[in-house]
Amino acid sequence: MKINKIKEMSSPDLEKELSELKSELFKLRFNLAANGLDNPVKIREVKKDIARIKTVLNERELSDNK
Repeated sequence: MKINKIKEMSSPDLEKELSELKSELFKLRFNLAANGLDNPVKIREVKKDIARIKTVLNERELSDNK
């Protein structure tokens, strides 16, 4: 997911997307442990998307507190 797309989303949408990505990451890790993945790089991509969303949410929180 691109950072521009993330910044355009509202905070409730980002929270929803964050929870979906966390559940997807859990499923990917479970599948990796159980029987392997076709594309193990997908875990890295999901983790980076989670970090991007958390960064944008934190930036918004800090700007609201000022």
